[in-house]
Amino acid sequence: MIKVLFICHGNICRSPMAEFVMKDLVEKAGLSSQFCIASAATSREEIGNPVYPPARKKLAEHGIACGGHAARQLTKRDYEEYDLLIGMDGANLRNMHRICGGDPDGKISLLMDHTHRPGDVADPWYTGDFEATWRDVLEGCRSLLGELTAG
Repeated sequence: MIKVLFICHGNICRSPMAEFVMKDLVEKAGLSSQFCIASAATSREEIGNPVYPPARKKLAEHGIACGGHAARQLTKRDYEEYDLLIGMDGANLRNMHRICGGDPDGKISLLMDHTHRPGDVADPWYTGDFEATWRDVLEGCRSLLGELTAG
């Protein structure tokens, strides 16, 4: 089983979008039994909160439900539990390294680094552009799934 944890600052916009998009892609590919997919935050600000309403709306526009999500913070133990820890931007990456005590096993990366457009996933908290975030997340998850299922 491949265990993937998506991470952003608050775990209410980008990382849960990636979690539920990836779950949807995996399910449609008939691979659900081969994956464990979740998300977490680098901060404590939103712990326990559901997916942010505009992010939930954007997922729903594409037929993806995200009910039952409650934001939680990344822990050092997550580094042992998951095969891949996928951040959304450079600040997330720095905080992931801090929380996990580095990356000795090479498990930490940025979502967009799995695409032909490396860099940050657009942050809708600041831009208000959930469509741009949706496009980044979808492209990143499709590319990541392609890597994980190739060969």
